[in-house]
Amino acid sequence: MAKLLGMQVDACMIDLDGTLVDTMGDFDAVVAQMLQVLKLPALPRSELQGMVGKGSEYLIEAVLTRQLALPGQSGLAPTQEMLALAWDIYQKHYAHVNGQFSQIYPGVLKGLQGLSALGLPLVCLTNKPAALAQSLLQLKGLESFFTLTFGGDSFERKKPDPLPLLKTCEALGVHPDRALMVGDSSNDAQAAQAAGCKVVLLTYGYNHGRPARQVPADHHLDSLTQLLD
Repeated sequence: MAKLLGMQVDACMIDLDGTLVDTMGDFDAVVAQMLQVLKLPALPRSELQGMVGKGSEYLIEAVLTRQLALPGQSGLAPTQEMLALAWDIYQKHYAHVNGQFSQIYPGVLKGLQGLSALGLPLVCLTNKPAALAQSLLQLKGLESFFTLTFGGDSFERKKPDPLPLLKTCEALGVHPDRALMVGDSSNDAQAAQAAGCKVVLLTYGYNHGRPARQVPADHHLDSLTQLLD
């Protein structure tokens, strides 16, 4: 148990993309390769940022829907066959790109060290597929901080559904009202509030292209280290 910014906390669940690691470069590279294979126009990175955070399936469908609506394209929604093909291409390329164009955010390493020193169990809880999340944490030297890592394919539903948070609390033996979710988007905030957990949002992440401070949360911080103030 620890007291963080006046909150009694027995465990922390921490998001990955946009919270611990800036992975937009990885997403940009993989989506570019996927679109090239599918012979679709390139997607501006500024558009991509608003699509990240709800899981790979959502990202792929959002990208294809936008690109097929461009002049000279079909104007139709992507078919299930096209989505399945895009998923296979995306997964294949992401496994090779994972971590190559990403970097840990400033303050993350010091923040994780401080939380670990308090004896708090830390769980990485992301909508990224679990295998890719574990590989990224290992590549960036962050894996050892986490007791568990759960991805978007670890449970039946993803954030913003509260299920992943409730299942994580159950796995840790922690009551939801004594657990803290640390993330960067409305997905994290909505899931935490529905699960009865506390939530802190970091302001530098993605949040579907909108300022994180517009999302209700217990605290909004500019660095993970501020959680220890």
